[in-house]
Amino acid sequence: MKEIEESSSKVRYIFVTGGVASSLGKGIAVASLGNLLESRGFKVALMKMDPYINVDPGTMSPFQHGEVYVTRDGAETDLDLGYYNRYTNSKLTRLNSVSTGQIYEAVIKRERRGDYLGRTVQVIPHITNEIKNRIYRVGNHDMDVDFVIIEIGGTVGDIESVPFLEAIRQFRQDQGRNHVIYVHLTLVPTISAAGEPKTKPTQHSVKELLKLGIQPNILICRTQNVLPRELKSKISLFCNVLEEDVISSVDVEHSIYEAPLMYRSEKFDERILFHFGFTPETMPALKDDSWDRIVKRILEPRRSITIAVAGKYVSLQDAYRSVYEGLMHGGIAHQVEVHFLKIDSENIQAENLDEIFHDVDGILVPGGFGERGVDGKLLSIQYARENQVPYFGICLGLQTAVIEFFRNVIGLKEAHSTEFAPETPHPVITMLENQVSITDFGGTMRLGEYPCTLREGTLVHKAYQDTHILERHRHRYELNSQYVEQMEANGLIVAGRYMEGDLVEIVELKDHPWFVGTQFHPEFISKPTNPHPLFRDFIGAAVAYAEAKALPGKGKKSREIVKESKETKSNS
Repeated sequence: MKEIEESSSKVRYIFVTGGVASSLGKGIAVASLGNLLESRGFKVALMKMDPYINVDPGTMSPFQHGEVYVTRDGAETDLDLGYYNRYTNSKLTRLNSVSTGQIYEAVIKRERRGDYLGRTVQVIPHITNEIKNRIYRVGNHDMDVDFVIIEIGGTVGDIESVPFLEAIRQFRQDQGRNHVIYVHLTLVPTISAAGEPKTKPTQHSVKELLKLGIQPNILICRTQNVLPRELKSKISLFCNVLEEDVISSVDVEHSIYEAPLMYRSEKFDERILFHFGFTPETMPALKDDSWDRIVKRILEPRRSITIAVAGKYVSLQDAYRSVYEGLMHGGIAHQVEVHFLKIDSENIQAENLDEIFHDVDGILVPGGFGERGVDGKLLSIQYARENQVPYFGICLGLQTAVIEFFRNVIGLKEAHSTEFAPETPHPVITMLENQVSITDFGGTMRLGEYPCTLREGTLVHKAYQDTHILERHRHRYELNSQYVEQMEANGLIVAGRYMEGDLVEIVELKDHPWFVGTQFHPEFISKPTNPHPLFRDFIGAAVAYAEAKALPGKGKKSREIVKESKETKSNS
């Protein structure tokens, strides 16, 4: 058996590690670098390697991990792949997301089959070889790729990261210095009492990396302000990098989509190309300035609107990360600034609906699992339906819209989903047939890309300007086909179907400005440069609603609403 795969001779590998603290923005740095290299005409592939033992984040609580990003081939992956998708044109599949669990699972399966011919299986070389093979596969998957950018999750010093760091140390020996460089992102904190940035955390982080045999080529320093030359010189001296390779990473003022421009101003992409042997004469010039135009639209909105997001994970910013981004993309399409009113659906009661929603211009209920907070979502949907407020329901947001409609319009007060009420006499939402016998939860839902046929003359058909679309899914429950005829007769129509399985993919409400529910997750394919049609048109409907309210005699009251989320949540 061939233990190490071969790499394409033209591919260059960029490894990005982090130190000092988590949540410094490695994912955005990696995505921004990919964006900058693409703007010069290069083709990039991006990859995330996570040191946790879970096979994937699919069974992890959003409070633990944030959202799960789903690729077109049905892999449940880290949320950083969402950033990769939004910032670049990199084709993301299950190859682009790797965890310790996947690595050990593959090695142990080989050992059980006898592939190692009786040899002792060890971290070095067997685990490290498998890590390297996963990287090679990404580079070899698309033969036109110029750069593979690999983000190593966690921070240097974490014991679980050691096999990955050893593997990437070996990578330079395998590929040569002309094909591999290391970027290390660290923190340069400003101590309020001293009032000055401190470089010691960065120095210690680099020393930890050096102990593992890796000398970083470039340092990204997360800092409050652009580092002055004397501090860059100090870091350069003590960390053994060129002064030009000390990159300041500061908080962007308005939008995370400014990050690539901030890194460009620090010449991050130029320094990367320099280390790969490019000279000022051979370095490709900027070929695409579309990102500059997008940022300009973000910074110059013509008005603002407020969208209420009613979910049970709103206390964690990253739980609905792609949803928030999709809404912002819709705002970019209309050159409006989108504000969010994040409402814990457990806090929504019938008596406070007008207090919560009277100042919003649209209501969105995102996906999720478990019964907690469902009653609040049903009340939110009822308010949107009865008050002609634009509504967008995603996955569970479609299912709860159907339940609310059957209860309050058709009159089946006990209508429910069998996920929450297995014995309901009116199971308008039921488990997919192929899910009934499944006992393992990881990677077993209806996942990935499926086709959908749209009904002509509907809002969604107008949005897509097409009859056949492809969208990504992550669910086990579906609208019960036995109730479809009754539902449509009362005004909630099926606007999109998966024809092969006769599954309802989209519903929309007649005689309403914009009321749409999708079983799929449109947020996974939306980009700032190409907003998803449904987010675009939902925001368009919200803008029209806001403008109508602003007409003489219809002005809305202006008062601030603050909703406190409960601090302690269960994982259900």
